Amino acid sequence: MRADRLVSLVLLLRQHGRLSAAALARELEVSTRTVLRDIEALSAAGVPVYAERGRHGGFELLPGFQTELTGLNHDEALALLIAGSRRGAQAFGLGSALASAMLKVVDALPGGQRAIAAGAVERLLIDPETDLLSRRQATEEVPDAVVAEVRRAVLAGHRLRIRYAAVEQAPKWRTVDPIGLVTVRDQGYLLATRSGADRTYRLSRILTAEELAEPAERPDRVDLERTWREHGTRFRTGGDQVTVLVRLDPARREELMGTALAVRSEEPIADGRLQLEVTFQDRRHAEWALWRLATHAEALSPRWLRDSLHDRATTIANRYGASP
Repeated sequence: MRADRLVSLVLLLRQHGRLSAAALARELEVSTRTVLRDIEALSAAGVPVYAERGRHGGFELLPGFQTELTGLNHDEALALLIAGSRRGAQAFGLGSALASAMLKVVDALPGGQRAIAAGAVERLLIDPETDLLSRRQATEEVPDAVVAEVRRAVLAGHRLRIRYAAVEQAPKWRTVDPIGLVTVRDQGYLLATRSGADRTYRLSRILTAEELAEPAERPDRVDLERTWREHGTRFRTGGDQVTVLVRLDPARREELMGTALAVRSEEPIADGRLQLEVTFQDRRHAEWALWRLATHAEALSPRWLRDSLHDRATTIANRYGASP
């Protein structure tokens, strides 16, 4: 609808400042001619939008212009309410703020839409705490004071001092330049640089955080998705990785794929199983991944992994071989 598009156009200009007609057309998925007609309609309605000529020109709102554009159609309100049902905001310490915002969204809806939206939300469930096997999803508790301090430093562009407990290490103080926050399956991460090197910190392992007054050394703009992908690539290709040759029941292939870092080779063999060369983060990771597959997987190499799994199995067999 045109009314929705006009609202979106004003919101785009408020968020991004000056935008060309071509950029607005891409965002709104319309032609540049339609954008020009919409600009004329906004001007006629008293919205102070003006054109800046030249190579870097475009359309812009007068500085300080504000509007009370609060109209939401049914699908927009429903999308916000569904987003509010997700637990990702908890990882960033915004759970209470999100709940408050959702109340305001519902309150802003007309009476009829309010009832319809509430009924629709009751019939849509996103990321429940347990799956069909009653397995509880892993969630991590991060003190509100810690995550609030981290969040303030990230958004203000200030350096951050954290006391961080890395795996199997004593907690240490570090001063970092925060880049952004990422949540994956309800686990929060801080992307940062330290002495110019990229670092990823798990929020649940930050014991104390202090926002510093000095500005962070970081670019003005960031593609957080690309940055996260690059961090993930470095994580998968670093550390004490091990490569395992394994024979596997094809029915459990996806389960192994979900835990391994990478698959170097894969081929079917005569007995109906698959033979794969798989990379794991370290020895403990490899042992855990194959042990949980029980008899559906057989590690062929390295020798230390076969011996470790054999010792585990022997211990279990001995424990249950005798009467309790």
